Amino acid sequence: MPSYPCDGFALYGANGPFSDRSVVAMLVNGQQKDLAAVVNEDDDVQPITIDSPEGLAILRHSTAHVLAQAVQRIKPQANLGIGPPITDGFYYDFGVETPFTPEDVKAISKEMQRIQREGQRFVRRVVSDDEARAELADEPFKLELIGLKGPGADKTEGASVEVGEGELTIYDNVAKDGEVVWKDLCRGPHLPSTRMIGNGWDLTRIAAAYWRGSEKNPQLQRIYGTAWPTKDELRAYQQRLEEAAKRDHRRLGKELDLFSFPDEIGSGLSVWHPRGGIIRGEMEQHARRRHIAAGYNYVYTPHISKEDLFLTSNHLVTYRDGMFPPIRMDEERDADGHITKQGQDYFLKPMNCPMHILIYKERARSYRDLPLRLAENGTVYRNELSGALHGLTRVRGFTQDDSHLFVTPEQLETEVAKVLEFILSMLRDFGLSDFELELSMRDDEKDKWIGSDEFWDYSTDALRNVALASGLKLTEVPGEAAFYGPKIDLKTTDAIGRVWQLSTVQVDPNLPERFGLEFTDKDGQKKRPIMIHRALFGSIERFFAILLEHYAGDFPLWLTPVQVMGIPVADEFADYLDDAVAALREAGVRAEVDHSDERMQKKIRNHTTGKVPLILIAGEQDRAAGTVSFRFRDGTQENGVPLAAAVDRVRRAIESHELIQTAGDLA
Repeated sequence: MPSYPCDGFALYGANGPFSDRSVVAMLVNGQQKDLAAVVNEDDDVQPITIDSPEGLAILRHSTAHVLAQAVQRIKPQANLGIGPPITDGFYYDFGVETPFTPEDVKAISKEMQRIQREGQRFVRRVVSDDEARAELADEPFKLELIGLKGPGADKTEGASVEVGEGELTIYDNVAKDGEVVWKDLCRGPHLPSTRMIGNGWDLTRIAAAYWRGSEKNPQLQRIYGTAWPTKDELRAYQQRLEEAAKRDHRRLGKELDLFSFPDEIGSGLSVWHPRGGIIRGEMEQHARRRHIAAGYNYVYTPHISKEDLFLTSNHLVTYRDGMFPPIRMDEERDADGHITKQGQDYFLKPMNCPMHILIYKERARSYRDLPLRLAENGTVYRNELSGALHGLTRVRGFTQDDSHLFVTPEQLETEVAKVLEFILSMLRDFGLSDFELELSMRDDEKDKWIGSDEFWDYSTDALRNVALASGLKLTEVPGEAAFYGPKIDLKTTDAIGRVWQLSTVQVDPNLPERFGLEFTDKDGQKKRPIMIHRALFGSIERFFAILLEHYAGDFPLWLTPVQVMGIPVADEFADYLDDAVAALREAGVRAEVDHSDERMQKKIRNHTTGKVPLILIAGEQDRAAGTVSFRFRDGTQENGVPLAAAVDRVRRAIESHELIQTAGDLA
């Protein structure tokens, strides 16, 4: 066991070569390093502050180490799994005999506070594989990770924070007297000291998780937490969580009678109720009209296909774990049960692209046919783990608003520009407006990629040019491209500040190559088209859930299942209100009259809670004058509106996709 001097944090002090106390690590020649790392005069050294994305990840991962140390102080027999930083927090997995209880979490939290106060240093140490195995002999999950060192680490969620393709390292937690009091396999970097974690953290929940995400492996106990630079930021995050809970699409879906997941059908498989079906139908019909106007051709493909298709596309090689098991078909037997004709395996499709390719390939194509834009609302099936399912955002059967474009290399940039412009325009139709882009590119590890340098250069430049021309914030991410081509991901921020990834524009020369696609160019030569994968919503289910939470159920008027609800002041005015609602329906408005026996005020409360945007009220004065009164979501009211004007104003608000909240919104 190594010993450490107890006379300071590092060569440069607690904050390395920086005087700014917010600096928690540094970027040395493009690589993240601890502040204790030795740097040379000619190194390019940049600070990593605690409030940067990189700094937050370091804070959270360091807090995860303190969590793991606290657990092993309280439960010494607990085995360590993986503890990576995640969006807004961290988790750590443990192998324990009995599940954690809320009382356990309270005790663990107190022990974490003690470890913080001890001011332990995080000290990095390089070890060989054999040394790591000897030191971690009692940690079976860590031993397995050592065996994954290299590219295999990417196949286990969170493993890359512990082992990768470089050297193997252990981080020792060192007390003030120089004694190593705990250690963990880790790549780092970490904060210089546990004291720097501060008081902006909390443990949030307990869950079960299979080791390495496989149901074939042991089930571990996972503790989630969050960590922020300050207590105020923690409280702000907790307030966002409270607001997010109010907007949870699963709760709203039940309250508003939009969709459900019957046990009789199966986990991750939704059914849409009439009101949810109205919203979904409006979404799909609007998107269909826009696509047709933009030159897309709608196609239809089956839900199931023979094995050979997915072997050619390579899905059965690279994505088999994400596909449902095969269905054996077409087998024939004689009267004695002997097989007379071999059957074939069929698979539920996980993606629509192979079938769209077959449509392209059905006949010869010329440069005059390109770009060819195919679109489909195609339902696909993914064999998601039950623990990963989450309402409509993570399901086993979902519908992609899938488009595949076949273009010549010369058309690539122009067509990507049209695609991005179309995506932004469509999302704005649904009331989203805060966007940013992420360009996933190749890195310098050339053995990870296929295709020529020339292709990567011009395709990446094409996407970059389009992204920059959009004027949106652009982040370039080397090494995150698909193995065959770069892509642009579009992200949006919702009403409570959460960032969602929505649309993707993926350049793909690989599938056209695998399927032997061709077109005849102007010079008469056969050439290979480039394929652009483009999902605008991603999946209709997930996009619906995002919109439901973004609006907290108060959809824009054009999407709302019941756009206008009529409520008579008294029963004697119901017939007049029926006539008014009939006029609205004739204009294409989804309108109803509440003829129930409830009192008027109770009806208003019920339909306001039910997220009806416009309540139409009529009494004696309205009937005498041929008018109606509007009551809005916020409780404001506009009286004496002539019926014809009311119908026209509602119709125009629907056509313009307005969000109607108050009297001033209905022009």
